[in-house]
Amino acid sequence: MASIKVSVAVISLLTVWLLATHTSAGSYNCCRQYTRGKIPFNKIKGYAVQTDTESCPLKAIIFLTESNRRVCTNPALNWVMDYINRIRNKAQQVHKMAQTHT
Repeated sequence: MASIKVSVAVISLLTVWLLATHTSAGSYNCCRQYTRGKIPFNKIKGYAVQTDTESCPLKAIIFLTESNRRVCTNPALNWVMDYINRIRNKAQQVHKMAQTHT
């Protein structure tokens, strides 16, 4: 059951990343400011990285929540990078489990 959740998180991450990197500046996918609050980790199902470009001049980590809300966060904050590391660790666990089952 846990591996399914992690797989869904990884797929969500890739989907959000594709949406965030292949959209125009007028799109809602471009972060213009950071959220002020910390979101609960258990509400996150994926993330994407926004680099600063001419059309999106803000570096951000975009978390996708269970309710499909996009939350723009500051990558310089410790809690943001802690969440990223926790998601990556889950993805690595799924990868290892998948290798042992093939």
